[in-house]
Amino acid sequence: MTTDWNLTTLLAALGGVVLVGLLAQGWWSARKAGPRRAEPLAPVGDRQEPNLGGAGGKGANGEPVITLDGAADGAALPDLRTLDETVPAVARTRKASTRIDALIDAIATLTPESPVSGEMALSHLPGSRRAGTKPFQVEGLNADSGEWELPHPGQRYSEFQAGLQMANRSGALNEIEYSEFVQKIQGFADGIGAMPEFPDMLDVVARARELDQFAASHDAQLAIVLRARGAAWTLGFVQQGALRHGFVPGSMPGRLVLPAAEEGAPPLLTLNFDAQAALAEDPQASSLRELTLALDVLQTPEALEPFANWQEAARALARDFEADVCDDRGQVLHLHAFQAIGQELAELYKSLAARDLAAGSAVARRLFS
Repeated sequence: MTTDWNLTTLLAALGGVVLVGLLAQGWWSARKAGPRRAEPLAPVGDRQEPNLGGAGGKGANGEPVITLDGAADGAALPDLRTLDETVPAVARTRKASTRIDALIDAIATLTPESPVSGEMALSHLPGSRRAGTKPFQVEGLNADSGEWELPHPGQRYSEFQAGLQMANRSGALNEIEYSEFVQKIQGFADGIGAMPEFPDMLDVVARARELDQFAASHDAQLAIVLRARGAAWTLGFVQQGALRHGFVPGSMPGRLVLPAAEEGAPPLLTLNFDAQAALAEDPQASSLRELTLALDVLQTPEALEPFANWQEAARALARDFEADVCDDRGQVLHLHAFQAIGQELAELYKSLAARDLAAGSAVARRLFS
């Protein structure tokens, strides 16, 4: 009787061990077959794991608020107490003026009968500074400093100028857009008692078409696809891997950016993926198999070697993510393909500089936007 009981106990124990082994094997197989996941981060002091919410804020619908496009997190801010001691109050509140450039802007001049206060100018500015798809700016000539600037309260302006951009990536300025610009600036001129002078519409439209043709033949946006060789990736895995290489969340879902060192400059590179995956409540539940690494050539100065940075980022991310580097047709790219692109970019940079539209300059960034 005792022997039968011991044998039954032994068989039950062996069965339990086998069951545990089978469950463990099934869990391990399922984990290997599923998407690659982010590794848990060890807590360090009060630091928080980076996320799409930037500082962790939430919008009205509970979704993360994304605010980090093109700006490095934790950037140092000036000590306002030091500024208070050396800079007049008016200068502290001013914002940098957007420069109007005759190279890409059609410029209208406005001459008031007497200097106009900043308050009056602001009250009569058009509500929208766009004419169709083209932006425009209105600047005033400060009667005290003699500098062109955006109108500010507490200042007086002896002249005004309005610059309408003649071309961008939406195309050339057309007659309808120019007419809308004239109507808006005429209303502003009437409000401040100024006499406007507009350039000839046919001349402006002709210049706009020529500028657009040049821009279209010299635009360059490069993109490659990182395609998973084996297991897919979770959103958390992608975010964690990209953060190691300096990428931060962008201003739109499905976008990570490599910020430029220059404050306010466009990002050096962008890493794009499925926006629906970016909006998933659980970053570990999504599944991604492709990422697009993009470089907008015209937004970054040649001296910063953006093409070399693009290649290096592609190699590093492909290595860490175990991905192939492909073109938009799915063909794997090799070294000779990048060499050919580099030679073409060298010629592009020369042509842009000869036209005073060097890549990364303020005027080039506006034109190629």
